[in-house]
Amino acid sequence: MKVNLLCHTPEPEKTIAAAARLCYSNSGADELFDGMTEEKASSYVAMLERLGHESPLEHVTFTFTIEGVSRAFLAQITRHRIASFSVQSQRYVNKEGHFEFIVPPSISESEEALAEYNKIMETCSGSYKKLTDILQKKAAAEFMAEGKTEEEAMKLAEKKAIEDARFVLPNACDTKMIVTMNVRSLHNLFRLRCCNRAQWEIRAVADEMLRLCRKEAPSLFAHAGPSCVSEGRCSEGKMTCGKPRTELIMK
Repeated sequence: MKVNLLCHTPEPEKTIAAAARLCYSNSGADELFDGMTEEKASSYVAMLERLGHESPLEHVTFTFTIEGVSRAFLAQITRHRIASFSVQSQRYVNKEGHFEFIVPPSISESEEALAEYNKIMETCSGSYKKLTDILQKKAAAEFMAEGKTEEEAMKLAEKKAIEDARFVLPNACDTKMIVTMNVRSLHNLFRLRCCNRAQWEIRAVADEMLRLCRKEAPSLFAHAGPSCVSEGRCSEGKMTCGKPRTELIMK
């Protein structure tokens, strides 16, 4: 797993503070940043948090690159719908020779489980290659029959072949993506996915995203995290793990 912060809205805390100033004062658009020091920006951010006024947080976005994660992770992260995703396509990218897979810790810790897991991955990889070869030959013949040169036919046929061969690729198959979220959506992500009850892979990614966000905008994310961090109580009810994530609380 590799998570990087690619870029973010310049001066994120001041931008949100300016939006808040517009809401709560007579300041004109040209005056929003007048005298806006870091201390004043932090004060505005804290005020918004006390009031529960979250809409100004939507004016700032953070963009991340995420690599070395599974397609199972992709299914979870895209449930956060107020976000933008650009994901490596299995329709256009041939995974033959590049088929890497993510191994869950519970499997890697068991020699017997890992052996079975690796065997299944090898079978999937082999089946993907065989299907790609079969489908590519079939499609190439059809394209040449239409008058395409052999080179043109093979190129078109590869794309058509992997489009259907990808159906045998497992959830473990690696992927990479660029994700952009506004601060309000990020707080929601951290509340749900930094929780001990979240699945291990998305929790690890969310923890790293939170670390990177706090480095760039500490006031905005000072109390971000699962409800045991952001609210000082667990919102999971009888499903609580009983173990507050105190390591996420900013000192």
